[in-house]
Amino acid sequence: MSACLGTTARVHRGPRALPRYLVAAALARGADAGAAVGVVLLATLPEVGAHRPALLGGLLATCLTAPHLLGPVLARALDRARDGRGLLAVAFATYAGAVTTTALLLGRAPVGVSAALLIVAGACGPLLTGGLSSRLAALLDPGERAQRRGQGWDAVTYGVGGSAGPAVVAALAAIAGPRMSLFGLGVATLLAAALVRTLPAAPPPDASANGPAEPGVPRDRGVFRAVLGRGPLRRVTGVTTVAALTGGAVSVLAVALAANLGREAVSGAVLAAAYGCGNLAASLLVTAFPLRGEPERITVRWAVLGAVAVALCAAVPGFGTAVVAFALAGAASAPLFAATLAARSAYAPDSARAQVFVSTAALKVAAASLGTGLAGALAPQGPRRLLLAGATVTLTAALSAAVAARRRRNP
Repeated sequence: MSACLGTTARVHRGPRALPRYLVAAALARGADAGAAVGVVLLATLPEVGAHRPALLGGLLATCLTAPHLLGPVLARALDRARDGRGLLAVAFATYAGAVTTTALLLGRAPVGVSAALLIVAGACGPLLTGGLSSRLAALLDPGERAQRRGQGWDAVTYGVGGSAGPAVVAALAAIAGPRMSLFGLGVATLLAAALVRTLPAAPPPDASANGPAEPGVPRDRGVFRAVLGRGPLRRVTGVTTVAALTGGAVSVLAVALAANLGREAVSGAVLAAAYGCGNLAASLLVTAFPLRGEPERITVRWAVLGAVAVALCAAVPGFGTAVVAFALAGAASAPLFAATLAARSAYAPDSARAQVFVSTAALKVAAASLGTGLAGALAPQGPRRLLLAGATVTLTAALSAAVAARRRRNP
């Protein structure tokens, strides 16, 4: 009976808790997105004394992004915690401390110290993204519409963070310098940590009206079998990872396509901004009109539409149509992301929810980083050809998942 009462209390507190969750998520994800830009700018300061500032900035940014692959280790601790708010708040505060200390020390202490601090921050990064998202379902009413609307709002925080974070860093760096921009990110992350502590406590992973189930959280190998083994979670993970490979290449290919269209390189930023604006606008629409249907089918459907939109980017005759095409590609990526959140929530084992969220997010980050690197290395092959290749790969992955799902349903 107490478990039932606890569940009821959690449902009633959800609507009041959601705004605090969304503010915390936007602050944390903005900091996570802006930090890489901040350290690149920091490396250009004369007092840092870098002989090759761009190389140093790239290496420091890699120190932030590469450790995301370690996220499942922390996620296992989050799954085991009876109340994950404390662990999330500590991770957020650690991220803030590591980033701000790097801002203080780079150029005043050996570079290795700053690199080590950023690796620590990068290891906490997945808890700012997938780890926090894994706690969302417990704050919402259990109905599908409420859950999908909440997942849509969660997607908005990624869109806002991904666009506002780098923009705020650039603005603060122009006004007060790169060090102050990183201090600002640290303050934002600390505010997010404080807000996380005010959220309602989620129940233990296996709690139910009949009492808690046997404790136990799958080891990492078991989680990876759940993510990569047979079933809808594997298919959704595969589709979204391949789509992230293409998504990671967009910003690089936008610059190359602008040049291909006879525009200055700065026009590539306009195309990248159109992609981001399309993503944000579609994220807001998804919250107003939540996605309906089985999560795997929705994921495949939007992956196909996203691939078509990327193919349109490759076929544009002029810059004006390129802006529209990139906006459409960004718009298609928003419901795709919301669908993946729904799929993770629907298919993740209760005892390993955080690990599934963080593991799939880590695979996406790795794929996006690979896509960015491949786009830079292969840019001489032509942006149109690479955009078409990305669309083809994503379309193939989506259709393969659809065929595999149909065979599983009709053996």
